[in-house]
Amino acid sequence: MYEPINAVVVMGVAGSGKSAVARALEVRTGARLIEGDAFHPDRNIQKMSSGQPLTDKDRASWLRALEKRLHRAKVDGEHPILTCSALKRSYRDGLRHAMPGVGFAYLQLSPAAAAERMARRHGHYMPCSLLESQFVDLEEPLGEPLTLILDGTLSVGELASAIHQWWQQHAPA
Repeated sequence: MYEPINAVVVMGVAGSGKSAVARALEVRTGARLIEGDAFHPDRNIQKMSSGQPLTDKDRASWLRALEKRLHRAKVDGEHPILTCSALKRSYRDGLRHAMPGVGFAYLQLSPAAAAERMARRHGHYMPCSLLESQFVDLEEPLGEPLTLILDGTLSVGELASAIHQWWQQHAPA
């Protein structure tokens, strides 16, 4: 059954490549990129920087800000790309409510692969020590509507191409 995708959330644990893939997708599509990390309140960034995992309560205001931004995009007639870990089904459901027809491109990685990637990145406030907490919180979006599950070990270009093709197959009218 055809269901249009009005926005794409590139999701996954820390180190999965969400931002790099979303930027490559932005180039391919011309869609506006919304970098989810930019919406974290300072207290969340400070907490993660000090090696403390976020709780649902910590993430609540961040998720509300993302939901508001998606709703604004809907009102403005945009079809954006959002980067967001979207670790839990309830988080994804909130984003779905804010923007009906949102699709999720899940960059699936093993804990070992994610740790290897995180060890190579520099200048990010989230330390490798928090990766385990991401996997503890992760509820994979298996069987959820408008969800594309991808092998996160593929190249950025391969991932962006796969998401772009999927999005085109579900282009809004």
